[in-house]
Amino acid sequence: MSTPVDELKTAVIIEDDAEIRHILSEVLESAGFSTVSVGNGIDGVRAVLTYQPLLATVDVNMPGIDGFEAARRIRAAQSDTYIIMLTGLNDEADVVAGLGAGADDYLLKPFRPRELRARVEALLRRTSAPSHAHAGASFPSQRPAVAPAPVAAAEDAHVSLPAAASATATTDDATAADGWMAHRDLLLHAENRLVTLGGEDLDLTRTEFDLLATLLESKRRVRSKADLTLVLRGESYVTSYFVGDADKRAVEAHMTNLRRKLGDSPTNPVYIETVRGVGYRLTSELA
Repeated sequence: MSTPVDELKTAVIIEDDAEIRHILSEVLESAGFSTVSVGNGIDGVRAVLTYQPLLATVDVNMPGIDGFEAARRIRAAQSDTYIIMLTGLNDEADVVAGLGAGADDYLLKPFRPRELRARVEALLRRTSAPSHAHAGASFPSQRPAVAPAPVAAAEDAHVSLPAAASATATTDDATAADGWMAHRDLLLHAENRLVTLGGEDLDLTRTEFDLLATLLESKRRVRSKADLTLVLRGESYVTSYFVGDADKRAVEAHMTNLRRKLGDSPTNPVYIETVRGVGYRLTSELA
């Protein structure tokens, strides 16, 4: 029996402070989520794996296991829930550590409910369809191991990142027409939120997926850290949004995680190269 899409809009709150749990519940429920609240990291990990939520908020300082370890366990279980880390640690190194553990975003305590609501709304703008890892999702499993026959391009107006047309390669032309974007042996389907590397499925967080999709769509055009921050905030066309150093460090942390999963080296990149002082772009198709 499939799960209705509306039932997938669940949030798990992992927070040991009862008052903050109440505030989080109110904000998230006002955004249309059903919420599940737990008071420690171990129960929080179990709740995420049980309910497969779209969103989880994770406090850093909790009894049992802290938020960093909770995030690592959630990611180790290959859950792609969107994790917002809540921390009272106003140290950039701790924020980066949280992102390195698998968090997608962070908020410093004390936070304003309006700011949390804005982050959640940005997530909902980015999420055009449930990921294939969520219960009830049903997506095609076939991957193009070789260049498929060209097909008519399907309408995909609801996809936030359009498939990129290839400049030269026949394989890229065919995969783009079928909804796939390709770079070397890396394939990504934006609508179905699928990624393969060398023919094998690749498990990415929602943020890692969105970063990779943006770079694939942009090809050799350089995307700055500020630009990628706006993409992750769902504010791609807003030029007045303030992007601070912490936001840029967050993009760096996500990019480090993404490269590790791609088996890519910043010094000898195969897929993503750093343009020093500017940002990131795809490598050349030429070896």
